[in-house]
Amino acid sequence: MAPRPAPARSNSRAYLLASASFENLVALANDQERWHDARRMVWRDRGEPPVVLEGIPEIFEHAWKGGLRAGILAFGIRSGINMFLLLFKILRAPSSLRFALIRHAVLGSDSFRFAAMFGTFVSLYKFILNSLRFLPPLSHLRKKWLGAQSSPRFQPITPPSPVTPAYLEMGQIHLTEPHLTYSAFVAQWKISGKRWHATLAGSIAGLAILCETKARRVTIAQQMFVRGLQGSYNAWSEKHGFKVPHGDALVFGLCCAQIMYGFTMRPDTIPKSYHNWILDASRVRRDSLFANMGMVRDGTVSVKDIQQLVEWPNTTPANRTELLSLLERSASKCTPEQLAPCSVIHPWMDSCRTVQLDRWVDVFRWIAPVYAALHFIPMILFKRRELMRKPLHMLLRATKGTARSSAFLGTFVVIYQAFLCFKIQLYISRLSPFLPKPLREFLISKGSWWFAGLLTGFSLLVEAKHRRGELAMYVLPKGLEGAWGMMRGRGWVISVPYGESLLCALGMGMVMSTYQNDPQHLSGLVRRVLYQFIGPN
Repeated sequence: MAPRPAPARSNSRAYLLASASFENLVALANDQERWHDARRMVWRDRGEPPVVLEGIPEIFEHAWKGGLRAGILAFGIRSGINMFLLLFKILRAPSSLRFALIRHAVLGSDSFRFAAMFGTFVSLYKFILNSLRFLPPLSHLRKKWLGAQSSPRFQPITPPSPVTPAYLEMGQIHLTEPHLTYSAFVAQWKISGKRWHATLAGSIAGLAILCETKARRVTIAQQMFVRGLQGSYNAWSEKHGFKVPHGDALVFGLCCAQIMYGFTMRPDTIPKSYHNWILDASRVRRDSLFANMGMVRDGTVSVKDIQQLVEWPNTTPANRTELLSLLERSASKCTPEQLAPCSVIHPWMDSCRTVQLDRWVDVFRWIAPVYAALHFIPMILFKRRELMRKPLHMLLRATKGTARSSAFLGTFVVIYQAFLCFKIQLYISRLSPFLPKPLREFLISKGSWWFAGLLTGFSLLVEAKHRRGELAMYVLPKGLEGAWGMMRGRGWVISVPYGESLLCALGMGMVMSTYQNDPQHLSGLVRRVLYQFIGPN
């Protein structure tokens, strides 16, 4: 028996369903393409190819479009950070001021300044860099000046520097094959440029920091300078095969030595906000700090600070008795005091050994929420797919990172303060008369406080290896600023007008030279940020 044909109505319905499904797929594809294009306006895809520019009008258009994109991106980032920070204090603010606080966080002057700085920098850098690539080689100019026979515009051409895997990963340049034609080789030379092109363009564009306030210029200039030093040193060490074992810990220790010396002996050489943060992290009273500074540096006993320690309810009876004895000796003794006893450093506890364990736990608990935010929030924002695929592994990894970072800061504080108690107890012990005279003088000298800061470099070994370099780069600007402040106080250096802008220009010249030629020598964070704002060229 022959099968009955399907009704025409069913065929029509199937046709309509198929047409609707096809139209939905086309609409979905178009939406995804439009979403991808919109996303590229904000976030640059990995491996984006460089743009080949054939003249100054194209370079100018490429520069102002890149600067506009960078300015919008910087404005959004700065406003987002301001809103995130505002969330922690907006509930405590009066309801009548909340709208004004939100408006200032989103549309405040700092957001516009930040956007203007990045937009100006990217525009200048792109225009100068790509314009310099159209200049003839110096050898051609030299021959022309000497009256030699003229040669073609790009003859002779210096081959581009060897391409590294990081370049290929970022889409910076394609490998130069020996069979390339002259025009293709010239096009690649225009894209790759030379090292001094990026150095000059970065230095001039670095003056865009003038768009920011003076207080922010100092911070930005310091960071750019040390990032430039980091990239230049990494490139130089790889070229010459020179490497310092645990160099990050050494840099960290030297910087902390200067910072902690300024914290205890010269608080005028470090920023006040940073001084207050160290005071909170060290879990030391301000009275103890200034009483110790007066005795070690000036040889005087601050009666006001010692009296406040005596009246503090948490001071133990034994330490209170020792502090009162110190006040009595200072009233009748003419010789200067050169060593603060342990009762001044930790008046709330008698035992030096017990106080170190208590302080480690206290610092760990105090800083753990901060490091938890630094480890968990980036994971949630930037590694969502991996978090959904392996949630337990990622959570344990973030928890371990939080514990290691918190233990690092606790170990830092304990190393510094344990050495102080050790040298005090050694100086007042029965062994003191038998110690060599240089050692006894060192124990009561100001240099011993610098040496205590140097020992804190060992605490960096507690931290994860991939974070040690970032921590060293974080303290390097503070250490250099402290050293500069001390040299300026002694009259060894003079203040340079717009010195922070010149420092930023120098740093950006080094940073951009490394970024365009050896990007793998920059830290991953700096490399990704520059790629998003600047791109291949």
